[in-house]
Order: sequence, then C-alpha cells, then structure tokens
Amino acid sequence: MPVLDETHPLFLFAMDQRSSLLEHTYDESDGEPADEAEAERVRAGKQLVYRGVLSALAAGAAREHTGVLVDERYGADVARLTKEAGLQLAMPVERSGREWFELEYGDDWMAHVDAFDPDWVKVLVRDNPAFDADRRAQQAADLADVATDLHDAGRPFLVELLVPGTDEQQASVEDYDRDLRPDLVVQVLEYLQDRGVEADVWKLEGLDRREDAERVVATARRDGRDGVQCIVLGRDAPQDQLDHWLRTAASVDGFVGFAIGRSNWEEPLEDVVREHLDEAAATDLIAANYRHFVDTWLEARGDVEHGVDAGGI
Repeated sequence: MPVLDETHPLFLFAMDQRSSLLEHTYDESDGEPADEAEAERVRAGKQLVYRGVLSALAAGAAREHTGVLVDERYGADVARLTKEAGLQLAMPVERSGREWFELEYGDDWMAHVDAFDPDWVKVLVRDNPAFDADRRAQQAADLADVATDLHDAGRPFLVELLVPGTDEQQASVEDYDRDLRPDLVVQVLEYLQDRGVEADVWKLEGLDRREDAERVVATARRDGRDGVQCIVLGRDAPQDQLDHWLRTAASVDGFVGFAIGRSNWEEPLEDVVREHLDEAAATDLIAANYRHFVDTWLEARGDVEHGVDAGGI
C-alpha cells in the first residue's frame, strides 16, 4: 500500500463518474450511451480531463501526491496512462447508477482489478440508519466480502461513503449537513465496521466543524484501527463550500487529502461538449481548479511545519 499520512497526502483527481456523466454532460437520460460513437465521445472526454491533470503537473503540482480515480468502462486508456506516468491510480469496482452496492463485473471483478493493478480499489456505498434494515444488512455483507477478498490479495480498500438524508431527516433540522449528517456518519461507520467492512481509507463527505471531523476520525480508527485514514470527497460542491470542508479536514490528523472530481472538470468539459470552449482552454481551467484545491489544503495544513513538499504549487 502506498504511504499515506499527514506528511504524505493524496490529492485524487476523480473522474470515475459513469451514469451521472452520461446523463448530465452528454444528455443521455438513461445513463447509457446511445451507440458506440457516443461511448467514444465519453472516452475522449475523460482523456481531455486527464490532460488537465498533466497540465497541473506541468505547472508544478507535486507528482508524488497526485492520483487519478478513473473507471475501466470509459477510462481504461486513462488508467493505463496514469500508471505509465507514475501517478497513484484508484479504480472503482461498483456498478454505476445503482441505489445499493453491486459489483460492476460480478464474480469476475477481481480479474479486472488484477488487469489494471490499481494502488487503491474503490467502492461507492450509500447508507443511512433509516434505510431498509434487510437491504442494509445485505449490502454490508457484500461489502465485507469485497474487503476480505481485497485484503487477502494484499490490495488496499477505499470506501466512498455517502449518507444522504431522508425527507424526514432533512425536515427535522435547519442544516442537514451541519446538524445531523455527522452523527449519522458515525453511526454508519460503526455499523459497517461491526459487520466486517474494513476500509483502509474512508472517502467521506465534507464536515463543517472541526469537532465533527475529529469524531469521525476517532470512529474510523476505533478498536485498534489506528492505520485507517480519511479523505474528503467533493460532492460537486461550490468552490467556497468545498474550500471550507477542505480547511476543516486539513486541520485534523487522520484526514490526509481529498478526492475531487466534478468541481474540477464538469463545467469545462460541458463547455467543450457543447462547443463553447476549445480543448486547450478547458485543460487549463481544469488544471487551475485542481491546483486551487491543492493550495487550499496545503495552506490549511501548514506544509512547511508538517514537512510536506508543495512541489511548487
């Protein structure tokens, strides 16, 4: 497993969206390409986004802290280029656009992992204590099987956890993200851990208050899980909101970076798809967005005090 801690942060450039990407950027309402030509357009879009990563590196982003999270379905070429470039590679194994966790390639999923040899194997899971108890239990069991298989194979497990609020929960508080979600995240982490879902890294929605970030880390590391780390996901948040989440997390030991996707590339890519922006300008914007979030993290963390080389950023 790559070294990952406060002095070896990971800034993942996430582009593993599939069904949502087709729906929102390519106007495919069912989340599937209309034909092979459309699928190739999606692949080309991912390659354009990857060129934004390269532009950020050329402008001074630290290679040792840069990673790419990309899917096999539309990003296989990007995954290979990421490995060739010596960047950390993370890849998902869940099927996109499903309400509950489901493996993308069924019983053959590990063969796909072996073929690309990513540094991090990622799953996306949505959970909430208010969800159906039987479905939650089955999902947790399925995730525990994946965790066991990955650890038996010596591969690190990265779990992206979303805790969407129910209508009743949203209505019960003034601000769900601030007032209720932190408690629910703690409950879900405990629930999954108690059922064998052992993540090496938890990719979590941003937290507004330092004390909540500290509580979440303590839960992720409870009962001897001292080596478990957390990173912040972007959730397509506006830049000012995401900056606040990054600053909060960066101040807490146990949070060691981020995985940000659409906030980096969604608008530039959509402008290219709709022919309002040329590709060179888009890659420059994508690179600038990524470097902004890296700057935000390193400034909040205090890179000189903690021995992190900002790599000229």
